[in-house]
This record gives sequence, C-alpha cells and structure tokens, in this order.
Amino acid sequence: MKKAMAISALGLAFVAGAAFADKVRDWQDLEAVHHHVQEAIHELERARAANHYDMAGHGAKAEAHLRAAEHELHEAVESAKAAK
Repeated sequence: MKKAMAISALGLAFVAGAAFADKVRDWQDLEAVHHHVQEAIHELERARAANHYDMAGHGAKAEAHLRAAEHELHEAVESAKAAK
C-alpha cells in the first residue's frame, strides 16, 4: 500500500507540474488543477485509512502539504476570477 501511495503522489506531482508548465490562459485552467488536488486529497485519505493511519507520520505530512496546495490554488482561482 505504501508503494501505491508513493506512486499516486509521484503521479500527482507529475500532473501538477504538467498543468503549471503550460501558460495559464484563464482561471478555468487553475480550477482544473484545484480539482485534481482535491481528488488527490481524497485518495490519500482512503490510502491512510487502509493503512490504519500507520505511516510514521508521513501520510499526515503529505496530506497537510496537499491541503496547503489546495488552499493556495483556491486563492489563485479567486484572484484570477477577480482580475478578469
């Protein structure tokens, strides 16, 4: 299960990197990335529960980072919407 979570996190990092590599044309691009991060949070929650939350604190730390990214993306979307 740890391998699956690591692969998921790596995949998320790749998707997020690819999403930000292209020029952001409008807030809908950011909103799509925001949605992907929210999905990753839910997947991580399920993975942590399946492992009985026993990941030496790394699962909780990963979730905290994802939640921080989700918050910043939300703020970016709101800012981009206001700028139009």
